Amino acid sequence: MSLFAIGDLHLSLSSDKPMDVFFGWDNHVERLEKNWQSRVGKEDTVVVAGDISWAMGLDGALEDFKFIDRLNGEKIILKGNHDYWWSTKTKAEKFFAENGITTIKILNNNFYRYENIGICGTRGWINDGSEPEDMKVILREAQRLERSVAAAVDEGLYPVAFLHYPPVYALDRNDEIMSVLLKYGVRECFYGHLHGYAHKNAVIGEREGIMFRLISSDFLHFSPLDITNIVNNHEF
Repeated sequence: MSLFAIGDLHLSLSSDKPMDVFFGWDNHVERLEKNWQSRVGKEDTVVVAGDISWAMGLDGALEDFKFIDRLNGEKIILKGNHDYWWSTKTKAEKFFAENGITTIKILNNNFYRYENIGICGTRGWINDGSEPEDMKVILREAQRLERSVAAAVDEGLYPVAFLHYPPVYALDRNDEIMSVLLKYGVRECFYGHLHGYAHKNAVIGEREGIMFRLISSDFLHFSPLDITNIVNNHEF
């Protein structure tokens, strides 16, 4: 069983939100499905780091969830800044059960086990905390991340972090998120959110002892990244 990661599916199968107006996003759903099914096995796990559906509510996202459910593997999803359908973990799980969706799990104030790995994460927020309201959100997201990571560590697992927003970007640093990662010795962090020209300033590689990797779908050419060897190559 392998572990994969990807972010920013930006599905809109029941709404008029075409992504092919953006450079490189033409036929992205078809490309995503082809690549996913050829790489991911039915027993594998895929972490999807936010911006999953453009729908404004759970009902509107149903076709997007059904599409994801049909894809191979178990999917662990977290919230992105465009996931307006997101309500609570309990409501989402109830909605999935009512609609026969069986392969999607919600990552929110919790963690999931993959072998001796703790899959941890949260949405995160913008690196610029200049606005008071933004700082409130950042602090709340840092608390959610800490709950997730601390719970995995308490179970004796090696924590691997998945966020939607990048904790670092160019020379910017989200101090609150970084403090949690450093406190618990997180060595691997995967994030999405960045598209197109923003890829240029993405931090890809080691910073402050943490390996950062961008997994937005256009950066990965709409093909889930096999991170099995990456997360297993560690000492904890």
